Amino acid sequence: MKKIVLAYSGGLDTSIILKWLKNEYGCEVIAFSADLGQGTSSTRSVTRHLPPCQQVYIDDLKEEFVRISFIRCSAPMRSTKGTTPRHLHRPPLIAKRQMEIAKIEGADAVSHGATGKGNDQVRFELAYYHFDRPSPSSPMADWKLNSRAALVSYAKKNGILYRSPRSAPGPLIGTCCTSFEGGILEDTWAEPPENMYVLTKAPEKAPNKPQFVEIEFKNGMP
Repeated sequence: MKKIVLAYSGGLDTSIILKWLKNEYGCEVIAFSADLGQGTSSTRSVTRHLPPCQQVYIDDLKEEFVRISFIRCSAPMRSTKGTTPRHLHRPPLIAKRQMEIAKIEGADAVSHGATGKGNDQVRFELAYYHFDRPSPSSPMADWKLNSRAALVSYAKKNGILYRSPRSAPGPLIGTCCTSFEGGILEDTWAEPPENMYVLTKAPEKAPNKPQFVEIEFKNGMP
């Protein structure tokens, strides 16, 4: 593999994967991050965590994501193991654009940061094969970095920027959360600092009365 397009979120895992691919294969890695509604501050932070001169694509896929999620999920669907429309449609949509970038850049492989034992790995790689026949690389299924401590150690050893703590906002549909990891949260006795309440409020500051929002639909679109 000489050139790989990596589905890059800016989190600890994909930041390490970017460096690991370079170290393992000695190849060029192009980072691709999809804006699915996680916010401009999150997509901007992606470029801050990339090494200097690293090529990166940041594409706005919100409209297509919303359209696909609402229209194609309007029919009843059985849920298994917490599967939601967002989980089903996010990896294929990212993979579709990732394959387009691979074609533009003449890349001979694509990669992702989905866990080697998770459903998203299957969804990414099935989507890759649907659009083309690439050489998919699934580092988290292959490498020996099998613990949080090993990942952090690899990051420090390779000069990978490790923000403390890191945040990973969710997309527009299917989740209403922002997850935080690393840094102070490695200590299980530590309480989350107040600035972590991004989409919510601390219980002490939450309003006592609920608010109600009504959403109408036209032709399946909200």
